[in-house]
This record gives sequence, structure tokens and C-alpha cells, in this order.
Amino acid sequence: MSATTHHPEDRKAAFTGLIVGTVALVIVCFTIVQLTNRKFAGHEKPAAEATR
Repeated sequence: MSATTHHPEDRKAAFTGLIVGTVALVIVCFTIVQLTNRKFAGHEKPAAEATR
């Protein structure tokens, strides 16, 4: 093992990466949901079959 010294800049960079990564993930998920909803917006729901 190597001894490492942690600097305050390391923590700042780590939290910045965490926040930017989270925001990017939310944007990607939101975009996928919007595109999927737009694709299926014109589809009709199937009519329920009569049961006996």
C-alpha cells in the first residue's frame, strides 16, 4: 500500500463530480421518459373484451 495524503481540493472535486454526475443522470432519465411518451402518445388503449 502507498501512503497518500488527501487534500481539501480532492474532496471538492469528488463532490463536484458526484453532483454533476447526478444531474446528468437525471437529465438522461427525463429525456428517455419524454421521448418514450412522445412515441406512444398516438397509440390507443385496447378495448376491454366482454367477459361471460
